[in-house]
Amino acid sequence: MRVVYFIIIILAALVPAKHALHMFQQNRYELGRFSSWVMENVEGGAKRAIIPAAVITAVAVACMGLSVNHVLLFCILIGTVLAVILILRETKATYIKPLVYSDRVKRQIAVLAVLYLLIQFWLLFRYRRFNLWLMLALSYFGPWLLIYPMALITGPVEKRVNQGFVNDAKRILAQHDDMIRIGITGSYGKTTTKNIMNAVLSQHFNTLITPASYNTPMGITRTIREMMKPIHQVFVCEMGADHVGDITYLMEFVKPTIGAVTSIGPQHLSTFGSQENITKEKMQEIELLPEDGFGVLNVDNDFIRNYKIQSKVKTATYGLHHDADYTAKDVSYSPTGMKFTVVYHGEEYPMETHLLGELNILNILCSIAVARHLEIPWEAIRRGVRQMKQVEHRLEQRIINGRMFIDDAFNSNPSGSAMALDVLAMMPGRRVVVTPGMIELGDQQEAINREFGARMKGRADDVILVGSHQTKPILEGLKLAGFDMDHVSVVDKVTEAFDIVYRITTPEDTILLENDLPDAFNR
Repeated sequence: MRVVYFIIIILAALVPAKHALHMFQQNRYELGRFSSWVMENVEGGAKRAIIPAAVITAVAVACMGLSVNHVLLFCILIGTVLAVILILRETKATYIKPLVYSDRVKRQIAVLAVLYLLIQFWLLFRYRRFNLWLMLALSYFGPWLLIYPMALITGPVEKRVNQGFVNDAKRILAQHDDMIRIGITGSYGKTTTKNIMNAVLSQHFNTLITPASYNTPMGITRTIREMMKPIHQVFVCEMGADHVGDITYLMEFVKPTIGAVTSIGPQHLSTFGSQENITKEKMQEIELLPEDGFGVLNVDNDFIRNYKIQSKVKTATYGLHHDADYTAKDVSYSPTGMKFTVVYHGEEYPMETHLLGELNILNILCSIAVARHLEIPWEAIRRGVRQMKQVEHRLEQRIINGRMFIDDAFNSNPSGSAMALDVLAMMPGRRVVVTPGMIELGDQQEAINREFGARMKGRADDVILVGSHQTKPILEGLKLAGFDMDHVSVVDKVTEAFDIVYRITTPEDTILLENDLPDAFNR
């Protein structure tokens, strides 16, 4: 019977262990972020756990006078029911970003399993009534607690493994010492700028870019080790940062000679600690360039414009609302893209693009500044801008089931969400916003989301908020702005939002999808 019970508590722990690892992965394998997430979600987690906890406690109290063997029978029964319910529920669950079973996660699973089995075996070996109940409780709650010792055990191993990969990437980079290396950072706009720059520079060079949002040390390492070839002449590297020292590390790693800062804002304020830290860290992209390097700066951004660069590196500026080396005028929009004129030192160059929004004009200007520094002709630049495809999930126009969507689902930010609403306002027909709001904005998060909600007034006809908890500030902003609340819906799941969209819209309408939170934050 004890063997049967041991098997049952293993089965009962499978789903909780998967959930714990999933959330640890979505919090970037960082115990600090994971702990913060647990604390922020402890109320909801406690509510979900109250039924099994209450059942286990009630039956344990009722069985206090029974022998240990009878208690074992009750534990087997409850454990079986618990395991079946959890497993059946998991088979029907859907995730925005499912758990990725990488080699790292497989190592974590092995350590987590060993820790769990050792504890449960020790409790079973002692064979006490209390221990049997404790084993059952641990099958439900234990994996969440064991994430901490598991992370401490696997951390040094992962660090050594990662450093080996990084060293190999550095070796490969050293073999390409004549390659032009370009670093791009910013609180937002990095990925789109990278893709535009690739479209423009590839008119004259064989280019390699970090794919998707591979902007961490390991993402960049993987790009270099798996994709860099002798034919590549230019490496465009997106550099992300959510802690002090991240850009400094990546600059030392990649050693770019050209750097661009697209924007600076309160993104990742919770991990940086202050806006000053964010600004200083992002500007390391320029200050750590070699003296003969070249920096490109967006002077429409207040933090960039007002920063005093502690370096003599040559720079070029771009912007639409402040004096800059590269600017644009005569901007016109259509459902298929934009037309505008680039102005550089008094000369004018007409452009057209499939991209939408003022921020994308800024991203194009940044790419043009780098292209001209590399002496790419204007006609080739114009061709690259015209051929540039829309970037996935970044103001991307898509037809889904006969409806026009503007997909801006990737990692929304204050400036980007404001621009997305401005783009939506120019579209014909009924205009609908679907959003779960913005995250990782520290103590400014509520105020920024409240302002986001207020900005929807006059730009959207209907609003669908996904997740009642994190969208409360948006709801407050809508009310304060006088938005017609009869045209506001709050749902728990994205699927429910789409049900409403297809019910209230026609093919002549436009739906803006603003941000797409991972499961850890969507509530």
